[in-house]
Amino acid sequence: MIIVALHTRALVASSGAVILGAVLTGCGSTDPGDAPAEHKSFALSGRTLTVESGNTALEIEPADVRKVEVTRRVDGWVVAGNGPDPQWGMEDGTLTLKVKCRALISDCAARHQVKVPRGVAVVIKNGNGKVTASGFDTSLTLNNRNGGVTVRNSSGKLALETHNGAITAEGISAKSVSARSENGSMRLDFSSVPDLVETRAHNGSTVIGLPNGSTTYAVSAAARNGHVSVEAPRSDDSPHVVKASSNNGRITVRSAN
Repeated sequence: MIIVALHTRALVASSGAVILGAVLTGCGSTDPGDAPAEHKSFALSGRTLTVESGNTALEIEPADVRKVEVTRRVDGWVVAGNGPDPQWGMEDGTLTLKVKCRALISDCAARHQVKVPRGVAVVIKNGNGKVTASGFDTSLTLNNRNGGVTVRNSSGKLALETHNGAITAEGISAKSVSARSENGSMRLDFSSVPDLVETRAHNGSTVIGLPNGSTTYAVSAAARNGHVSVEAPRSDDSPHVVKASSNNGRITVRSAN
């Protein structure tokens, strides 16, 4: 953690207002990538892991491990307050990964890397920070209140939602995918034919890339305020269903290159 030296001086203006002048020395931008790594493992009972995280970038993937393995890096400084204060723990199948940073002035950043035993379904509830998930063949439910969502090379059922941030899915072979964005774009690129894709965007564009080939899709796409383009092969009686809606943003359903 970077140490802050603070000197304050109170000046009384002619109007009677008090002006605080502060001189900060030693304050640099935070970079958790350069911070020391801490490691901890948590036993998991059951086949579902819930992750509740906040104020951190989160990277999660399945691995050949017996416990949930976590690596964290935290960096930051505060003025007139407390932090960064990282917390982690496991209780009843819920892994908590949070960093508190409460101050008049602060710059705190954190990154958590999580390895999950293979075969475990994952539910993520993140408060503030980007979330990246890779390589899941089990179901993944991801809700990010403030930050982008990226999912790569996953074949398990996906339910993705962000209130403020983009959703990106790459190399997806899941049969069922739902994605919802309150404020941010969505891009879903499939490496194999899905059975059901449902997207809903309140404010942002949507691009769905479907595999090339002879497969047809029953596509239903509507935008209240935005252009709709469907370039993928269509058939109303296809068992492969794509539903996309947008309140404010264009929708593109296309064949992937």
